[in-house]
Amino acid sequence: MTSSNPEIPLTRDWAEIELPDAWPDQIGWRQPRHLWRFAMGLFFGRRRVVELPPELPGAERLPRYLLQEFHHLPNGNYSKSVSRGYVSSFDRVMLGSMHQGRQQIAARLAGAARVLDVGCGGGQLAQALSAGSPEVWAVEPSPYLLQHAARRVPGLRCVQGVIEKTEFPDQFFDAAGACFVFHEIPPRHSDDALTELHRILKPGALLCLVEPSAQQLRQSFLQMARTHGWRGLYFRLLALRMFEPFVAAWQARDHAAWFAAHGFELIESVDPMPYQLFLARRRP
Repeated sequence: MTSSNPEIPLTRDWAEIELPDAWPDQIGWRQPRHLWRFAMGLFFGRRRVVELPPELPGAERLPRYLLQEFHHLPNGNYSKSVSRGYVSSFDRVMLGSMHQGRQQIAARLAGAARVLDVGCGGGQLAQALSAGSPEVWAVEPSPYLLQHAARRVPGLRCVQGVIEKTEFPDQFFDAAGACFVFHEIPPRHSDDALTELHRILKPGALLCLVEPSAQQLRQSFLQMARTHGWRGLYFRLLALRMFEPFVAAWQARDHAAWFAAHGFELIESVDPMPYQLFLARRRP
């Protein structure tokens, strides 16, 4: 599937593209070094720089901050096997709460003619958005995750890239949503991302973000237990266990001021734990 308009980024048939194996995809009992590295990363949190396989589409355009083993995933989101496991297990790890979060985004953006899923991951948010919007686009740096999204949502218009620098025309989208994306972007790059979203969204368009709850880092184990019971303890421990190098900087932001500085008005902010939802409107 490709665009006939030269001003619009080309989409590819990501569902059918043959992607190269990364080192986690080649693990076998005869490769003890790979087995050891996989175990050290997954179970003991030892991290290395991501190794991109030769011939990986778009490898030259990936910013350095993405080449980390986020969440202690061996090779991050850059392998067939690990990305498949991440996509299939994420909702279980989050105790089903992210389904609700994605539905909240979709409900607020329902009716938008053309909507963008920012950092689409495995396509769960795009799937929810497609129920209320006739044209859903997705931008995602990992070709492995793009493949999962394309296979999950037939007709999804997938573009490989980062939201800080897209090739979409000005005022192209009627709305945009992102689920657990901005806390994984360094502050300088997230500023660029919001500037870019202001450019590609129409005046008055809605932008809805779901990010990790601020309570998970700001409250103690005792406070979380008193407020949320065993779920509070679980999500407090999970927040400490996951390798997310930019989450503290994200939580430290004055989000209303951040949106305002980049041409948006924050019109809703709720924190039902374990996620926090922000709804903003793009100013003229």
